[in-house]
Amino acid sequence: MSELNNSITKLTEVFKEVREDHSTRLSELERRAARSEDAPYNHSNSSDEFSPGHALASSQSFKLLDGGRVRGRATVEMAAITSGVGTVGAGTSAGTSLVPGHRLPGIIAPAQRVMTVRDLIAPGKTGLASIEYVKETGYTNNARPVTEGQTKPTSELTFNMVTTPVRTIAHLFDASLQILADSDTLASYINVRARYGLTLKEEDQLLWGSGTGQNLHGILPQATEFDTGLRKTGDTKIDLLRRAILQVRQAEYRASGIILHPDDVADIETTKDDNGRYIYINVVEGGTSVMWKLPIVETTAMPTGEFAVGAWNIAAQVFDRQQAVLEVSTEHAENFAKNMCTFRCEERLALAVYRPESFVHGEFDVASE
Repeated sequence: MSELNNSITKLTEVFKEVREDHSTRLSELERRAARSEDAPYNHSNSSDEFSPGHALASSQSFKLLDGGRVRGRATVEMAAITSGVGTVGAGTSAGTSLVPGHRLPGIIAPAQRVMTVRDLIAPGKTGLASIEYVKETGYTNNARPVTEGQTKPTSELTFNMVTTPVRTIAHLFDASLQILADSDTLASYINVRARYGLTLKEEDQLLWGSGTGQNLHGILPQATEFDTGLRKTGDTKIDLLRRAILQVRQAEYRASGIILHPDDVADIETTKDDNGRYIYINVVEGGTSVMWKLPIVETTAMPTGEFAVGAWNIAAQVFDRQQAVLEVSTEHAENFAKNMCTFRCEERLALAVYRPESFVHGEFDVASE
């Protein structure tokens, strides 16, 4: 009987030690959970500050155990562990995920227009705020054969001074200094997108600038309208372009390029003869973007159903005063107080259109046949 009592006593002491050890471990988990609630989550120390043990100690089922004084089981699902920002586990952000996804480098950019209009126009540079040139505005040619001793006829020339101001195209981007510090690629990405924004607006200005306010005076608002008297019955888009080239030639210039919307290029390329055969290109081999010996420039800056033909290389010129420059500053607005910075991208340029009559702008207002 005494031996039985001794055994019971020993088992009681062992159980007491196990219970005290279990209580001590649970208390430690509670203390760690309290410390984590007082301090923000630190991803670099996630194995300690925001571990599965932390999540377990913070769960309602664990708290019901009352520090080990109540028997039961506490569980927590890994997929439900949260950081206060978003779901951690198979989440979409590496900063909030215990099992981050395969992060691909770089940033996926949207589709961008291929800039081509400026390549047609003669380039130039200037160091001043405007471009001035003398333009002949009138010519009366009275030249004729004369006899010996006869008074020679007088021809007339008139001129005008034209001033083309340099205009500025610019925009800003705001960004967090912390984000820039954490992402090596973001600053370079902003640089690329900022410069693209300038060239996108530049192309629109070169073609369509109104000339009012701070706008360039674009080529097409000054261009000559297509002479509808040149149309012939049954003309296709291909025929109309040839007649526009003729109109440029009649103005004593030679066209150097054609600008079309991609929709119209597609219509031209799919034009067929009476036997259903393509007449512009061989669809198997493809073809160069040339029509009537002139290059075709495709751009969405040109509306569908319209065309422009002209002597782009000699009748207009772009002068760069300042090519695109990207600068960054923390002194804009409330940047310093908010840990922000501002990117500024700008360029300065002027456009001189020497001979508007050498550009012809028209519409395809007849269906291809």
